[in-house]
Amino acid sequence: MEQAQALVIALVGVLGIGAQWIAWRTGWPAIVLMLIAGFLAGPVLHIFDPETTFGPMLAPMISIGVALILFEGGLSLNFREWSHAGSAVWRLFAFGVPIGWFLGSVALNMAGLVWPVAILFAGILVVTGPTVVIPLLREANVQQRPAAILKWESIVNDPAGALCAVIAYEYFRKSANGYTALEIVPPLLLAAVLAAVLGYAAARAIAWSFPRGVVPEFLKVPVLLTVVVAVFVGADLIEHEAGLISVTVMGVALANMNVQSLRSIHPFKQNVAVLLVSGIFILLASSLKLEDLRYLEWRFGLFLLALLFVIRPATVLLSLIGSSLPWRERLFIAWIAPRGIVLVAISGLFALRLADLGYADGNILIGLSFAVVVATIVAHGFTMNIVARLLGIKGSSRPGLLIVGATRWTIALARQMQELGTPVTIADSSWERLSRVRQAGLPFYHGEILHEATEHDLDLAPYQSLVAATENEAYNTLVCNEFAHVFGRDSVYQLGEEGNEHDKSRLPESLRGRALFKAGFGVEDLLAKQAEGWVFRKTRLSDRFGFDDAKDRLPEAGQMLLIVRPDGTLRFFTHATQPQPRADDTVISYSPAAERTPEAAAAKNAARKAAKSERPAERSPDGSPDRPREATT
Repeated sequence: MEQAQALVIALVGVLGIGAQWIAWRTGWPAIVLMLIAGFLAGPVLHIFDPETTFGPMLAPMISIGVALILFEGGLSLNFREWSHAGSAVWRLFAFGVPIGWFLGSVALNMAGLVWPVAILFAGILVVTGPTVVIPLLREANVQQRPAAILKWESIVNDPAGALCAVIAYEYFRKSANGYTALEIVPPLLLAAVLAAVLGYAAARAIAWSFPRGVVPEFLKVPVLLTVVVAVFVGADLIEHEAGLISVTVMGVALANMNVQSLRSIHPFKQNVAVLLVSGIFILLASSLKLEDLRYLEWRFGLFLLALLFVIRPATVLLSLIGSSLPWRERLFIAWIAPRGIVLVAISGLFALRLADLGYADGNILIGLSFAVVVATIVAHGFTMNIVARLLGIKGSSRPGLLIVGATRWTIALARQMQELGTPVTIADSSWERLSRVRQAGLPFYHGEILHEATEHDLDLAPYQSLVAATENEAYNTLVCNEFAHVFGRDSVYQLGEEGNEHDKSRLPESLRGRALFKAGFGVEDLLAKQAEGWVFRKTRLSDRFGFDDAKDRLPEAGQMLLIVRPDGTLRFFTHATQPQPRADDTVISYSPAAERTPEAAAAKNAARKAAKSERPAERSPDGSPDRPREATT
């Protein structure tokens, strides 16, 4: 049994992370691929059955995983975003939840469910799910305000949906014994308030203890995760599903208490969230039974259409009446509402409870919840980009470049990139240094790039790469190390460092970004070359004019900096790597202002051709001379 459980855990990891990798390579929604992988591994191919493998431990495993995901989502909600999204999020919570609950109940009853089951399931359906919304927003590159509204709504409404389901269940359970609504609902609301207080108290305890050294650095992550699980379980002892409220409040509270220690664990918590989302989706999809789908009739197909095209749009548009939000953003939010883990997990729990109360329709909830998840993820996941583009709220589709440091060199680079259509922004904390940027008409960000407020004040989604090029090389290293988890270690760049590579005074390579230029120019080198009048040049490659020709035209001391693909992708030349240029690429180089004479270029070209002709002929596998191969550049 232990070996079987270990094998299933390994398969779940391979399928979940494999689906994420395929989604990254293809651009497909990762959630869709994870659902397909889990469904194939479980009910279709019968490779494994999580319920058989893990038994009664499966439900608490999934519940704790969902709690950690909601906590991680809460940590990403900073009240600095409230100025952009606050009014709309409040309306979607205060008005949208009851409106969606009512409309969903009516539609489910018309689809054939008895009223108690319809009301309970409609309460769960008010959730949208951060496990689905946040990855989709990351892939779609939507403008900041609608993205913030959808993110806040998904995290706030998850515990709200659980609370609605608890209220409905307790009402139908206790009303049969003569209890009235006034005797049932207030205690449940009081339990929700107590759960929220418990989450806030836990956040205050963490915020007090971590900065004062009460918890050593190596124990901060374990302590934090343990406290989250303890708070979730403790709140659930107060009332079922109240733990989701506790962990959400705890996450949001910590995010707004300026606990500096939490910044160092951001990469870890993001990795944990990816693993949990992947694992839970695979487990839930593989737990589905084909017999659960036999309850689904044509009327439920009509309900799914109503959910997509009537209930969600009506809920959002009615909730935002009188709002200052532009209509195009309202329409986008009205369309996007994918459901995820919380819907399936809570539906499975209450399906069993409703069956115990004698409601046969409760068994339908399992299959119907999966049908809702699949329908909404497919419909919204594959159309989010299209709808955002049609409504004009999509960010730039070309990968951008974020430059840290306003110097003459970075301004010249930014001008060159802007001419090629690459979104570019120069960030600097000095308003005086930014004056030249403003005079050049370039986009800029005034503020300390390392301040935690930057991730809320500066939308990083449009940028693919970062170049740190201030005159302080240690600061550049710090910037690259800080943003490596955002852009990727291979997409943060800085200038080279002076001195021998074995010099103990040099900064460790593990902290530094990739060194720009094959020659590894340092700060002092670049300042000297800028004073000498070096300039940027751009060269468009073609089938007839290749990379070797471009190098021949480059002055002797010049260096290639980067290439820009036709789709805007940026590839930098560094001290360690050289991208492979292709036809239609644009090469950006940095070289002395004096042009090379045509005679010198022709001489170098002739020498290169002569060297090629002197190479021994390549032979084919049978030993005969082979034709010269065409160089791929």
